Amino acid sequence: MSPQRKAGVASPEELKAFVSAAGSRLVVVDVRNPDASVEPGDQKSLAVADLPSSDNRPQARHLIYDRNTESMPLPENVEKDAPIITHCGGGGRGQKAKDYLMAHGFTNVLNGGGPKEVECWNEFGDK
Repeated sequence: MSPQRKAGVASPEELKAFVSAAGSRLVVVDVRNPDASVEPGDQKSLAVADLPSSDNRPQARHLIYDRNTESMPLPENVEKDAPIITHCGGGGRGQKAKDYLMAHGFTNVLNGGGPKEVECWNEFGDK
């Protein structure tokens, strides 16, 4: 793991293999919060990579991880063994989201960091 990468963030090599194995089953969970009054740090990563939409990042879902409640919405219509990559701006909330999903029965989850982790982001950021 690179010294800059936050604890729990998968390596670019792990992400590349995960994305390849997942194929069309891959689900990317973007936990960033566009509300600058709640998560001001997300503004930098949102300037680099937009939130998912039907036209942008079709395999991604926007499910905000809330630090105050330590919770997030669970992805709907996703099998518990589906390959999931969580991310925020740099990996902190991505790890919390990974832990939360796994505590709720999801079994195949990696923390992808986010746009700040350029080498990692290059492996799944367009999904």
